[in-house]
Amino acid sequence: MILVTKRTPCLSTKIFNNVYLHVYEYFEIVMMDKNELQLEINQLHAEICSALADPRRILMFYVLAEKCSNVSDLAAEVGISQPAASRHLKIMRERGLVQTVRKGHSVEYHLSDMRLIQALDLLRSVLRDQLQNQAELIQVLE
Repeated sequence: MILVTKRTPCLSTKIFNNVYLHVYEYFEIVMMDKNELQLEINQLHAEICSALADPRRILMFYVLAEKCSNVSDLAAEVGISQPAASRHLKIMRERGLVQTVRKGHSVEYHLSDMRLIQALDLLRSVLRDQLQNQAELIQVLE
């Protein structure tokens, strides 16, 4: 048996002495055997991948890698409505991929981990190689 702590999605983020504090509704300690743990890890992995599996969210990740942004500015930058940007950000926030900081009346979003951009860049590299291989096959067939 393995002890695992599970937490609810982050409810809010506070800054205390220049450190981000994430407030969660509760933590739960669960007993899992190795197979259950592996399934749980795979489920969490799939949830992160599903958050990355939308073209608009990919654009939003790249924008947030450059600078923090509020919903309205992010929506304008990506070319979508503010409600659509809010829905995308909700998914990204629930998966722990972005975090928020309140600045006056505005809420600014930033990436929780810059390795997300490295992961997206790696996937783009795989895509580029696949497209190059397909182009080479087409040239051989001509």
